[in-house]
Amino acid sequence: MKKLVLFLTIMFMTMSYGQETKQIPQINVNGEGKVKVAPDQVCISATVETKGNNAKDVKKQNDEKMDAVLKFIKKMNIPAADFRTKQVALNPQYDYEKKKTSYNAVQTVEVILKDLSKYDELMEGLVQQGINRIDKVSFETSKLAQIETQARKLAIKDAKLKAEDYVSVLGQKVGKAYTISDNTQVYHPQPMYAMKSMSMDSNAESTNETLAIGEIEVTANVSVSFVLD
Repeated sequence: MKKLVLFLTIMFMTMSYGQETKQIPQINVNGEGKVKVAPDQVCISATVETKGNNAKDVKKQNDEKMDAVLKFIKKMNIPAADFRTKQVALNPQYDYEKKKTSYNAVQTVEVILKDLSKYDELMEGLVQQGINRIDKVSFETSKLAQIETQARKLAIKDAKLKAEDYVSVLGQKVGKAYTISDNTQVYHPQPMYAMKSMSMDSNAESTNETLAIGEIEVTANVSVSFVLD
């Protein structure tokens, strides 16, 4: 009886192994889908930085500048949900040569501007109110999720078209997708904004364009294995 059970077990394992190792006719292809869109909002990270020898005075000066910055942002009618304090720090800095301690106060505010026509006005106003460092300017889209969906669909269509091209000369047909691997990348244009080039004269008017915003490009890359019928 034990020999019979052992024999049946070996036969079952052999049949299972044979089924598992049976190769399925497949074709592996890569597909790419690209969608470009003009940005409809910009994210700005701006910092007030103050240095001095007295910690209390340094913090006070920095707070006053940031207070003016926040009041200006509100005056620009930017919703409260679209700006926030991102970083606050007060650090001592010891000079070993002079054997003195100085202090560095830093406060960063992040602003999302959804009306790009106000971009220059906002940037110049931030500097006039005390911002002395622009850490990041990132042009973005509020429709990123929809654009990613479009890019993925285009990538799958591209992969299937390639597969059909390859097998058409073999008298075969492309069947169901067996495996799909996706890798979507997003490029956010980040133009440099030179603070020293800004005019501080509120009466000066300029017809020159200051930015080339560019486009956001979403690229979906997929690897697809199709079963061949």
